[in-house]
Amino acid sequence: MNRHITLKQFRYFLAVAESDSVAAASRMLSIAQSAITKSVLELEDELGVLLFERSPKGMRLTPEGHRFLVKARRVIGAVADATRDVHPGATPLSGALTIGVTSLVAGYYLSEVFARFRRTCPEVDLKVVEDAPPFLEHLLINGELDIAIMVSNALGEPQALVAETLTRSPNRVWMAADHPLASQAEVGLAECVQHDLVVLQADRIELLMRPVWARHQLKPRTVLRTSSLEAVRSLVGVGAGLAVLPDFLYRPWTLDAEHVEVRTLRDAVPTVDVGLVWRRGSQPRAEVLEFIEVARDQSRSRRPLA
Repeated sequence: MNRHITLKQFRYFLAVAESDSVAAASRMLSIAQSAITKSVLELEDELGVLLFERSPKGMRLTPEGHRFLVKARRVIGAVADATRDVHPGATPLSGALTIGVTSLVAGYYLSEVFARFRRTCPEVDLKVVEDAPPFLEHLLINGELDIAIMVSNALGEPQALVAETLTRSPNRVWMAADHPLASQAEVGLAECVQHDLVVLQADRIELLMRPVWARHQLKPRTVLRTSSLEAVRSLVGVGAGLAVLPDFLYRPWTLDAEHVEVRTLRDAVPTVDVGLVWRRGSQPRAEVLEFIEVARDQSRSRRPLA
């Protein structure tokens, strides 16, 4: 067939890929499920590959789907760049911009925003500082950073900083494909504590879960605390323990090709929010305001806030 792939197909594909479900994508976009299903099928037909594995548990990206996801995000991002701030004769922004980022967030959010800002503002001297959340907050408050991208709902100095959420990522339970709990669609916290847990010590993610365990009067059995996400993923993949982590960190395969399953938590657990953070009371320069707009556009192209 000689159909042309449309932006609508890209957007519908992204919605399904990010939500793992046609029903969830339908709610997200306020579009009929049948229209989304038809669009995805036509896209697969045009590309000549299966982008999703269908199952009663939802839609899971195939390896080809993962590769196409990267390209689809770039396409939507490029369209947003091309249609923003088109003013004939306008003077390009120049100057300098210093961005702070944590190591964990850098791997999942920085590259696309960085590349888009570079395309939009090639004359701006862009510098990135990577460090732990407490030190980034210190640099922001002292005026040594213009803005940071970090977990924004676990700030140590919230009274001194402004946070704007770009994405809210629900926590789910990670487990090996053959784990006893993998037969369930949902898992409760009380069931989790009956098994060993692998805990990620990075970006204050663990701090968000501590009051949850305490509120439910549960004491997890922790087999390892580590700052390495790959260590968590590998241990979970071989069945050494469960992990409770946000969706933005999830990847279905370990470095050793072990499959990692995820299950929804039955109990209410706070999301992990990633956002922009800057010093309260500061007057952002034009370069900073432009970076904020680019980050907002990138967030909208990835996944709407819940």
